Amino acid sequence: MADFPIASRIGTLRLRTATALAIATACATFVCAAHATDHDRDGHGESNTLPSFVVASSLSTTSYDGVSDDLLTAGLGKTGLASPTGPAVANAASPTAAELRRLAIWSNYRALVDMTAPGGYGRFWGPNVDLDGNDTLGEGKIAGTEYLAYADDGRGRQNVSLLVQVPASFNPANPCIVTATSSGSRGVYGAISAAGEWGLKRGCAVAYTDKGTGNGAHELMSGLVTLIDGRLADAATAGQASLFTANVAATMLTTYNQKFPNRYAFKHAHSQQNPEQDWGKDTLEAIQFAYWVLNQQFTPRVDASHQRVHYHPGSITTIAASVSNGGGASLAAAEQDTKGWITAVVVGEPQINVRMPGNARVIEGGQRIAAAGKPLADYMTLANLLEPCAALADAAAGAPYLTALPVATTNAIRQARCASLAAAGYVHGSDTQTQANDALARLHQAGYEADSDLLQAPMWDSQAVPAVAVTYANAYTRAGVVDNLCGFSFGTTNPATGAAGVAPAVSPMPTIFGLGNGVPPTNGISLVYNVTPPAGADHRLATPDASFAGAACARALWTGKNPRMLASVDAISVNAILHGKPTIIVQGRSDALVPINHASRAYLAANSVREGSHSRLSLYEVMNGQHFDAFLGFPGFDTRFVPVHYYNLQALNLMWSHLKNGTPLPPSQVIRTTPRGGNPGAAPMLSVSNLPPIVANPGSNAISAEHGVVNVPH
Repeated sequence: MADFPIASRIGTLRLRTATALAIATACATFVCAAHATDHDRDGHGESNTLPSFVVASSLSTTSYDGVSDDLLTAGLGKTGLASPTGPAVANAASPTAAELRRLAIWSNYRALVDMTAPGGYGRFWGPNVDLDGNDTLGEGKIAGTEYLAYADDGRGRQNVSLLVQVPASFNPANPCIVTATSSGSRGVYGAISAAGEWGLKRGCAVAYTDKGTGNGAHELMSGLVTLIDGRLADAATAGQASLFTANVAATMLTTYNQKFPNRYAFKHAHSQQNPEQDWGKDTLEAIQFAYWVLNQQFTPRVDASHQRVHYHPGSITTIAASVSNGGGASLAAAEQDTKGWITAVVVGEPQINVRMPGNARVIEGGQRIAAAGKPLADYMTLANLLEPCAALADAAAGAPYLTALPVATTNAIRQARCASLAAAGYVHGSDTQTQANDALARLHQAGYEADSDLLQAPMWDSQAVPAVAVTYANAYTRAGVVDNLCGFSFGTTNPATGAAGVAPAVSPMPTIFGLGNGVPPTNGISLVYNVTPPAGADHRLATPDASFAGAACARALWTGKNPRMLASVDAISVNAILHGKPTIIVQGRSDALVPINHASRAYLAANSVREGSHSRLSLYEVMNGQHFDAFLGFPGFDTRFVPVHYYNLQALNLMWSHLKNGTPLPPSQVIRTTPRGGNPGAAPMLSVSNLPPIVANPGSNAISAEHGVVNVPH
């Protein structure tokens, strides 16, 4: 790693050095005294051995003083994180590792929470807000030590990033770990605001992982790839140190570059390893790495070169926590945990694929939900197909606008998509309005809540749904980048015309680690449809109907039972068996990216069958909550929706009180929030009157789950 300009820098240490030194005062006097008889209690002096999955040569350790740089804000503090302008980079063509880390923390923190003061930043959450919700922490910088390494199976192709942050406030006599598995396809800091911040404030070590998706990009024409710290290297030179290198023969790559210039491979889409099947394992390995770190930092030596093991599996209070994909990974990890690494689980809006029991069903307001427990491969490809048309439905009128395209262009795309859907038999109706209403009705039949109607347009307009649909179709079919699955690729485009194949005015690669999200469109790289025009174009502009044929092709991979896709979906599916671990799931009913009927409600239904009376799972369903809290800063979102993150924090506090004080967890319930209202873009200040608490006795708002039947009050 490059130099870190901080006062208390320990530096980058390779394993041979790290294991030979007492890292960060490994045996402080009070620790040694407290554990003086541990050898007798344990019966042996077991050495602290680096887990076999950790790539020894990739291990580095860096200390942060909490002033010039820190664990939570990268030295930016509460004020710097709030800035809409990213931190400066001295040399834009070659940022240092420290600069890239700062960019990554700034962008990932902001990506998952509402950063506006009226919306709650700096008042209900933020580095300055303590665990009781009070503004007492100033700029909120947190001193401590960071450990970074790859996990791999020995081939050098997985290279899953693991990161452990140990705050200076960590108490070795009362240890705790919080996981922060990345959401989406983000890099290793992807859940820093969702779970990392709470863990650091609690004095816990935080175990992060990018779960093998990460933010690894390969620029095919230049051969540039990212390393573990975000710096760039030539793929051939980087070798197994690369975060991701596309597996393409040289001659084939040359031919591809000639036909499709300025294209990019991304790890989640193009690793050909279906990384999602290992998300639970990745989370467990992050915890095991954290155990190694804590034994290394806080226990006495066995001999001149090794620390002794004091913390054994299950001896540290460990909460698996994150949101979205990270939430699904946490649930999967809890299911796979056979050694007691995980004490409890707290997740938000988990993207999880559930093997539904035959008798499982979801009932809302006395009416059975038509579809529940569908996998992402099913509902996302359907949404990608129908949403542009459904955006014109009567019930979607007045939806927030979330695209840079002109209104006239967007409306033309929507009308053309409706016509193409009708011509292909996907929707019915002789006019656009009827077709649009039918498209939305079909989404309802597929398990989307009416509460999410106003979000169908922005989910597609923002390109969240197209990006996910194409990325996961590639991942599930194990397609390579040169396959151009269903005609799609990732590349730079002309901002004005959408034409692909153009060399970018500014290369996206130097800052991709810091500013990218792992799923194009991102950092100047677009989702491209290659079929028309000849060199391809931005998928929204390539054809009048926004690349309908490509979307229909992706849908057909599921409906046509593509064997690779089916096998991959089976490999990622879970059984909702949590081994009696206390668990909280929080999700917004208006979630239009990961519908609650296919995620949290489905998981609760399956769990009630398979764990029955042994279940300790609570679901807190937030009315007026949707998937992207960061969108609450946009007009129309601010007036209609409330922050789910607020309830994620409440859930973590409730779980902590349960684990430490025995306080019973509130049962499953619907939380009936009140939107802020007002004028779009100028909603009143968020207040506690908008956010009723999670209560011990929900009464008529209780959600019941028994023998596979989940009953939710309307």
